[in-house]
Amino acid sequence: MTNTVDFIGVGVGPFNLSIAALAHEAEGFTSQFFDSRPNFAWHPGMLVPDCHMQTMFLKDLVSAVAPTSPFSFVNYLVKRKKFYRFLTTELRTVSRDEFSDYLRWAAEGMNNLRFNQTVEQIDFDDRNGRFVLRTGQGESYARNICLGIGKQTHLPPCVKTVTSTCFHASEMSLRKPDLTGKRVTVVGGGQSGADLFLNAFNGAWGEVAQVNWVSRRNNFNALDEAAFANEYFTPEYVTSFVGLGESARQQMLDEQKMTSDGITADSLLSIYRALYHRFEVLGQPRNAQLLPSRSVTGLQGRGQGWQLQLQHHLDHGYDVIDSDVVIFATGYRPALPQMLSPLVSRLSMRDECSFNVREDFTLEWDGPRENNIFAVNASMQTHGIAEPQLSLMAWRSARILNRALGRDLFDLSMPPPLIQWRSSSREIPQHTAASFTHYTESLG
Repeated sequence: MTNTVDFIGVGVGPFNLSIAALAHEAEGFTSQFFDSRPNFAWHPGMLVPDCHMQTMFLKDLVSAVAPTSPFSFVNYLVKRKKFYRFLTTELRTVSRDEFSDYLRWAAEGMNNLRFNQTVEQIDFDDRNGRFVLRTGQGESYARNICLGIGKQTHLPPCVKTVTSTCFHASEMSLRKPDLTGKRVTVVGGGQSGADLFLNAFNGAWGEVAQVNWVSRRNNFNALDEAAFANEYFTPEYVTSFVGLGESARQQMLDEQKMTSDGITADSLLSIYRALYHRFEVLGQPRNAQLLPSRSVTGLQGRGQGWQLQLQHHLDHGYDVIDSDVVIFATGYRPALPQMLSPLVSRLSMRDECSFNVREDFTLEWDGPRENNIFAVNASMQTHGIAEPQLSLMAWRSARILNRALGRDLFDLSMPPPLIQWRSSSREIPQHTAASFTHYTESLG
């Protein structure tokens, strides 16, 4: 079966791009990565002005496990002839524009990416022990596959249709809107909502008449970037998290939400200073409303614009606001891709949209153990808050490739953790238990 490759990735976003980059380190390992788009692009609709990453630039495609790889961010700086100027900026995080350019540069240097190839169906050939991927160009075969197709945009149930004046934030830059003289409402209290609000307020797309910022959260909350909070984004923590019970994992995810979904302190300060300068220093009319603790429960067309009904979570009241343009920075949700239909009956599912993912990022299925279905950004419930983030993508890619190779090409051993996340035993030692019983008896 000379036409069977070792590994095929479906979708070329940053996560599969990381695997594609590290696959170049494995001599004799054959891989291909398919994407329906004509070339690499990373959330092009979200490349809004003055928008920075939340993740340090060293957490790139490869550096955490293969720092000498030609696809590192440092090598990108050298090849782009801007290494020294970058150092002078003293940046810890880079703009989304620059990180997007880095990813595109890396993709252009890889020989295992196949664009303009839409994977229409994935099946398994039991006789020959290989996956069969059907595209418009024919069939391809692989011993292992990895799903990296991302998630679908999420809109509130009251949004029945997407138009040029009512759309998801992921389309913002693609639409090139003219907001001059418009009443604009941004829905969503995370980083994307903050970036859109500040840019609209500052006139990035024309001077608006009014801009509203709606959030379900009770305040516009800062990203938790404290030193010990960042320990959640380490391999040692993921290893500990995977072994917890489901209810304990959910409790931790709830507690850790602001370590990934909050707004950077710099962004919040920029917004506050912009509001202060315009309204308190210049004394201009207040044309901005910040509306936390509210959900959009109704959306109706009104002439050329929209009327939004907002329900307040705390006082249970309602607000009605009129807007010409509504932008929903309301995130993404998992969805079961149609291409997997032939394999669905063989997969173990958590629910109708979520897979059961093992610790090594393989999906539970009834096929041969040597044929793996991997998935990236599909297991936050089992692997922790870092799973959808860029922070651990190189480490995860290395784990996936080690499993696909059947050997440890990448050394992923870790020193003892700084924090002891788990107990050393599930049982109280016998002498300790006896002492504890004696002590409690003496109390009563």
